[in-house]
Amino acid sequence: MNANIRAIAFYLPQYHPIPENDEWWGNGFTEWRNVIKAKPLFQGHYQPHSPSDLGFYDLRLPEVREAQAKLAHQHGIHGFCYYHYWFNGRRILERPFNEILETGKPDFPFCLCWANENWTRVWDGGERDVLLGQQYSPEDDLAHIRSLIPAFKDSRYIRIDGKPLFLVYRTERLPDPAKTAALWQEEVKRAGLPGLYLARVENFVRAVDPRTIGFDAAIEFAPDASKAGKALFRDYMSTLLGKLNLLPAVFRHNQVYSYSATVQGMLSKPEPDYPWFRCVSPMWDNSARRSVNANIFIGSTPVLFKQWLKEIIARTRLRYEGDDGIVFINAWNEWAEGCHLEPDEKWGLAYLEATRDALTAQLDTDEAAVQSKNSPKPTQIKEIYWRATHLITAMRVTIAAMLWHLKNRVPPK
Repeated sequence: MNANIRAIAFYLPQYHPIPENDEWWGNGFTEWRNVIKAKPLFQGHYQPHSPSDLGFYDLRLPEVREAQAKLAHQHGIHGFCYYHYWFNGRRILERPFNEILETGKPDFPFCLCWANENWTRVWDGGERDVLLGQQYSPEDDLAHIRSLIPAFKDSRYIRIDGKPLFLVYRTERLPDPAKTAALWQEEVKRAGLPGLYLARVENFVRAVDPRTIGFDAAIEFAPDASKAGKALFRDYMSTLLGKLNLLPAVFRHNQVYSYSATVQGMLSKPEPDYPWFRCVSPMWDNSARRSVNANIFIGSTPVLFKQWLKEIIARTRLRYEGDDGIVFINAWNEWAEGCHLEPDEKWGLAYLEATRDALTAQLDTDEAAVQSKNSPKPTQIKEIYWRATHLITAMRVTIAAMLWHLKNRVPPK
């Protein structure tokens, strides 16, 4: 059994001006502009998310990066997984990580995740309104991995079995992922490393054995809307309200889910037989980025998050030993997706304290073993509880929607 779980938080290096964002979104644009313009869309909707302890920071400042690492370390986070952007030899948002690599500060573990999506105007990585597109070739694969070797050799780089851990966000976009993986492995070994530990992120295409494409493991991505149950309103009263024209546009054009139901749905996933690292998320609400087609998870609290993380830690301890004892957290600072451990004005340090408590809690081995091995599905009592919670949440927000309509309706002339 592994007692030393390494919690790795995904980290967005976006909070500093770059020429591309100046061109696409206006001078001085950073993600903070989306964050501060967010508005609550219904009664009880938590927006905007405003940072507290670290403020609206600029990642060009080394003091900010040091403060982030100190805060993470104090609350049990082992390291950051920095999103890495490479477009056929062109890098963007690279300055914070480049300076971390060059200066050796902060002295805090890290790994990289290649976010190999198109950059689009609607922040969805799709094929429409592409601002900066991905192109693949063996020559580019080689140039890419060579550019990363200095990072892989850094003493702070997170390793599994001595191999640098490198994530690919969307392996399904690679023309031949097995060929790419083989080329990468050969090149890093030529550079004196024992190889790479390659992991694919399970966000869009799931249940693919990573070993069949030359990768070592898969990483669950949270939250997984496919495990959230039906969107609230759509599985209860939205049809009726829609016909009566009583449903506000926010609910017709966005998806609102129950956080508690999502937690239970993700815990009910069967564990695959391939290496699989679990992931949890403190919250999620990307309506700051998207006026339509946002995914909003309501009902998150530090207590629920702590319970989810504790259970994932228990399962990870039972399944893995040594370097494989890793849990991912999405995310450290995805502020415009309403997804952050960094303290905000509403919760303060509560989510970080929940993280620390879950990581340091004493594990009742026998009880956890019974729950994780013999009871992969929710017990009947838990299932009733979560269903009731989901129903109550849906009813509350449905009532809020009706009150919104009554308050904002236009009287007949």
